[in-house]
Amino acid sequence: MPHQKTILVTGGAGFVGSNFVLRWVREGGSAVNLDLQTIAGNPANLASLADHPRHLLIRGDICDAELVSHLLRKHRPIAIVHCAAETHVDRSILAPEEFIRTNIQGTFTLLDQAKAYWASLEESARGTFRFLHVSTDEVYGSLGTDQPAFSEISPYAPNSPYAASKAASDHLVRAYHHTYGLPTLTTHCSNNYGPFQFPEKLIPLMILHVLEGKSLPVYGDGLNIRDWLYVEDHCSAICAVLAHGRPGETYNIGNGSEHTNLAVVSAICDLLDELRPGKTIGSHKKLMQFVPDRPGHDRRYAIDTTKIQKELNWQPMIPFHEGLRRTVEWYLENSAWIENVRSGAYRDWICLNYGERAARK
Repeated sequence: MPHQKTILVTGGAGFVGSNFVLRWVREGGSAVNLDLQTIAGNPANLASLADHPRHLLIRGDICDAELVSHLLRKHRPIAIVHCAAETHVDRSILAPEEFIRTNIQGTFTLLDQAKAYWASLEESARGTFRFLHVSTDEVYGSLGTDQPAFSEISPYAPNSPYAASKAASDHLVRAYHHTYGLPTLTTHCSNNYGPFQFPEKLIPLMILHVLEGKSLPVYGDGLNIRDWLYVEDHCSAICAVLAHGRPGETYNIGNGSEHTNLAVVSAICDLLDELRPGKTIGSHKKLMQFVPDRPGHDRRYAIDTTKIQKELNWQPMIPFHEGLRRTVEWYLENSAWIENVRSGAYRDWICLNYGERAARK
């Protein structure tokens, strides 16, 4: 796929990855998209790019060094955007080994092959090549209610196997820059939401449960706080960092929009009361059910975006309640996509993670 704006995207059939690929191709770039297409990597997210000459979807494993090397040599990308990861905290608690393999071993494999590819480039191409690693604010741990938001110099204090695996991958990226000179960039984002998000995460899970008339499981007291970032804003930030970020630097991406889980679920119920009113139960808030908390549940995340705003002139454009309405409307309008993802594996996961909590209540 020879094109002056060809990039290799890993995990580009997942939630953030697919939204980024759609944006990149829409704006004239080309993407070689490597995704293992496991439970959350869904080719249906990319249906609008079917047979598109500037998009190539390849089913493969980022731990496969030979495959990664082949793709780099064949397609000669100007950058790697590394979105591939196991991401769900609850899954990491029950099956941490998958997170160690993908998030640590997979990132190491990509870095090592990227280093070899980068070293083979002509001097001008070496100067412009970038390896952008998409990470998470969860590497910083948990904040108290009155503590300042995480900045790029906040100490790492991961509290879940997921967060620990991402912290380890961040350190590998840093090491490859400082040891070998590989021009890396790292981004830490707050909680994303929007179209194509696999419905194991809070917002799509609650939307689907409301539509099915199921209970809405809220962990603990529901007062855990997150900064919510609409996925389109996240993708615009990735583009800004890729284009203008300084190699070796980290950039935090957030929306400055902190809400408790309870407030988020309540807002979803209010929207669905308006857009899809319940004929028998009245307000969908009646479906809310408090369940035993997640082990080690971080209390609060908040992101300080001063650096990316000052250095790269980036800022989020979608306020939370506007983005939430867009998201709810998207799920209402895409029932075929929902049916496609609600496989037996998804149903088994919901029963495993939430059924046991409901039974323990």
